[in-house]
Amino acid sequence: MNISMFRAFRSRNYSLYFSGQSVSLIGTWMQRTAVYWLIYAQTHSAFMLGLAAFATQFPSFIFSPWGGVVSDRYNRYRVTIITQTASMIQAFLLAALVIFTRYTVWEILSLSVALGIINAFDIPSRQSMVNEMVAKKEDLPNAIALNSSMGKFALLIGPAISGIVLEKLGAGTCFLINALSYLAVLTSLLFIKFPAFIPPKQSKNAMKEFKEGFVYLKNTPTLGKVILLLAFASLLVLPYNTLLPVYAKVIFKGNASTFGYLNSAIGLGALIGAVFLATLKPDVNFKKILFFNLLLFGAALALFSHMTNLSVALFFAMLAGFATMSQTTISNTIVQTGASIEMRGRAISFFAMAFFGMQPLGGLLIGTVSQRIGAQNAILAQGIAAVLIALLFLPFLLKRNSTKTSEIVFIDSENSTAIIN
Repeated sequence: MNISMFRAFRSRNYSLYFSGQSVSLIGTWMQRTAVYWLIYAQTHSAFMLGLAAFATQFPSFIFSPWGGVVSDRYNRYRVTIITQTASMIQAFLLAALVIFTRYTVWEILSLSVALGIINAFDIPSRQSMVNEMVAKKEDLPNAIALNSSMGKFALLIGPAISGIVLEKLGAGTCFLINALSYLAVLTSLLFIKFPAFIPPKQSKNAMKEFKEGFVYLKNTPTLGKVILLLAFASLLVLPYNTLLPVYAKVIFKGNASTFGYLNSAIGLGALIGAVFLATLKPDVNFKKILFFNLLLFGAALALFSHMTNLSVALFFAMLAGFATMSQTTISNTIVQTGASIEMRGRAISFFAMAFFGMQPLGGLLIGTVSQRIGAQNAILAQGIAAVLIALLFLPFLLKRNSTKTSEIVFIDSENSTAIIN
């Protein structure tokens, strides 16, 4: 095995962070899987699945700019501890609601909105903090790829465990496990050592700082176009997983475990993609890889869309997971390594807006469209959209990288967000 693939672990702080997050993200995916399954089991509505994604992620679109300002103004380490603690409390409340009360779908959606608000402040600070954990800045792209590997491994394991727990013990247990998993990341954070925080000068108000971030991206097209591309993909392509409960229950005639297997197949593909990206050299042309992965994404979704054999469908779901991983991680790597240190938090907040803001709108869109044309045709349309986006951004994606950078090797490489936690 190539030892250089793990070179970011030479940094003690990053190693601690990685270990805590590895546990926490498994719980995160367990909770996410359980929420979607619970809502579909109660409503049998593809639209309500889209609404669930909207409730969790759209608040991040609204509040992420302020999360970026908070990240650039205040101690990111302390902000992350606060947001991770708040996420743990949200999971405990969700567990208590499902286990001890006669809950309604709207109560679950309300707590999902709360989590979305927390994530808006958590993601810019937590992702920016990764830069400060890596002792050697040339190891940053590797740390970003390893970060994504961790998230995708959690996507592989979490839904599979969640499917089993849902069948045997119920959704409340999934939420309780997620709440307890936050103890791992909080413990790891307490052992991390950072230099004393020096507050930056705050001569401007928050609104002006937000506008500064927008102007910065507008004047840095290498970053701005990547975020714009991600926004299109998040709106039209990435919400394909919103319809997975329909495939599990209706098309494949399965149960919660089937839903877990579909998610885990996506996680396996994403994990393979993360390992692939972690082995790349720092001077690789990430934009070119992004272009070909969009084409792969489109083909995988098109082939998955009308597949009725579960085993074959799992293979195409794995390919879609590989492409999903590359889409988000490469975009994130380009933004993080290309943004200047004083603007990084705001740049990541715009990344979060594109990723978490467009996906819920896309979830609503795909849920509504699938009600009219069916889930299979809706997924097919998303595959076609991926190819069209690749062609739309073709001149930008195949243009050679600039050699000037604000911090690391290119202005054209970025960092990737964990769900995705």
